[in-house]
Formats: sequence, structure tokens, C-alpha cells
Amino acid sequence: MSEISLSVQDLSKKLRRTQALKGLTMQFAPHQIHGIIGPEGAGKTTFLRHLMGLLKADSGTIVFQEDGKDIPFQNIRESVAYMPQTQSLYPELSIHEHLEFFRTLYQVPSDVYIERRKKLLQMARLEEFTDRLASQLSGGMYKKLGLICSLLSSPKVLLLDEPTNGVDPLSRRDFWELLYDLRDQEEILILVTTSYMDEALKCQQVHLLFDGQTLLEGPPQEILKEQKCKTFDDVFLQYDSSLEST
Repeated sequence: MSEISLSVQDLSKKLRRTQALKGLTMQFAPHQIHGIIGPEGAGKTTFLRHLMGLLKADSGTIVFQEDGKDIPFQNIRESVAYMPQTQSLYPELSIHEHLEFFRTLYQVPSDVYIERRKKLLQMARLEEFTDRLASQLSGGMYKKLGLICSLLSSPKVLLLDEPTNGVDPLSRRDFWELLYDLRDQEEILILVTTSYMDEALKCQQVHLLFDGQTLLEGPPQEILKEQKCKTFDDVFLQYDSSLEST
């Protein structure tokens, strides 16, 4: 299986009067869960929209690589799945009907779809609920349905914008377990944005984003050790305090 990596260099974007991204630089290694961690308004959603080609940067570069070689985004677009913060599921459709809809949308061959559907439903533990309408799902089940719909096309890169926002702690845990299964079975590059600081420890690599800028990158435990902090709340508070003192 090919390895997809991603490099972002000096990305800047002004949205009306707000400088949303300020020279953002990040590196994303293949086959890992990367957490883009930051408070509300840090620029997380704006950043993901640039990766999807939904926004054009004022300056800077975004480079996808396949097996170490640069690849134009248009050549990989169909291999990138994006789960937005606000889900676009249909309340009047069941889980089964959603999968059928996205099967048609992605033009998934019948034999591939049958195998893929079974695997994803098992991973999400939704096999027994395929007749249930989206409007009748719990918050956690609704999020998992959105995720497996995104995965029907067998993407190589998965971009998740605050997927656990507003979800109860137990459902958050289940969602992360599903991501771990994806990491182990699918071998795809996963980028997750979150403002829940405790979720940083669930990632293999974290990228701390504050006020449109990259603060730190690396394995979460190493960052905490280097910054002499017990939690990522402390890391951000430490940075915020240093800004106030300048």
C-alpha cells in the first residue's frame, strides 16, 4: 500500500478582517493519527478547508506526497475524505439508506461495497441498527455513521473536523476506538481537529495550534515532558501567559 504524507509550509489566510492563519507550518507522517489541538477560534477548521481545496491560501504551500514523491492535489482529491464539523446526514434516511446513497455518490462497485459495508458496520458496531433513522440515533452513533459514510470510498487520507464535539464521554471513547481500528486495519493518514485537550494524548502526533500559528509538534508525551507540564491545558496557558507578558 502506498504511503501518503503531507507538508504545510508558511500557510497564511485572511478572512475578511481576521488573519485566520499566520504562517502555519506542519508536517504529517503517513499511517498515523495526528491531532490538531487548539481552542475555539485557533484556525483549525480554516486549516482543514485549505487541505480539502475549499479555500485558497493567500500565501504558503500544501504538498501531498505519495511514497516520498510530490503529487498534485487533483490527482489525490478522490482519495481524501472530509468529515465536516456540521454533519450533512439526512434525518429521514436510515443507516442502510445512507450507505446506499454514498455508495452511489462514490460509484463504489457492488462487490467492493458489500465487503466494505460489512467491515465498516462491524467496526462501528452498527450492524444491528441499519434500519434506524438518522434522526433516531444517539449523538455517538450519528457521528460514527458520518464517519463510515466518509470511509466507503476507501480514502488514503481522512480529515475529521471536531468529530467528538458535543458527544458524551462514553461515545467519545467509542469513536476513538474506531479511529484506532482504522489506523491498524486501513493504514491511512488521519488528521483530527479537537478543542478537547485530553484528546491530545490519544494521538500519535500532536500539532498545537493557537491564534493561527503552530506552537509545537511531536509525540504528546514528549511535548509535555519538554514543556514541564502535566496537561495540554497547562501548555496552552503557559503560552497564553507569555503573550500577555510581552
